[in-house]
Amino acid sequence: MSLKNQIKEDIKAAMRAKETAKRDTLRNIQTAIKQIEVDERREVTDTDIEKILMKYAKQREDGILQFQEADREDLVVKESAELALVKSYLPEPIGDEELEQILKKIISDIKAKGMQDMGKIMGIAKGKIGSKADGARINTVAKKLLLS
Repeated sequence: MSLKNQIKEDIKAAMRAKETAKRDTLRNIQTAIKQIEVDERREVTDTDIEKILMKYAKQREDGILQFQEADREDLVVKESAELALVKSYLPEPIGDEELEQILKKIISDIKAKGMQDMGKIMGIAKGKIGSKADGARINTVAKKLLLS
């Protein structure tokens, strides 16, 4: 079952179970999916949906940090619940050692000399790794490898 259909079915299940927080979160994601379909006039793939989910998760993480600084525990709990739900649809994150091995191979394949090759590395890595690691984490590990 595609992610799009899975989200649709989970919305129905949440409505039946009267889980309003889950229903509302999934509807927000469904709205983002429909927005892409309308704007770009194409059917979204699971890869597109994973990108949407990664973006949504990043927004929730940022929100959690801001609400913690503002001492708003009620909103931290709400955002954390949404983040956990979104992460349940994403593939299992890649481990640090595996990420490092993939990046080492990319660096050796393109014969990267230094930071000037970071753009090439990031482009290839995002294509290979996809939503198993976020860009900031890939960037940090790549910088560490280039500078060592």
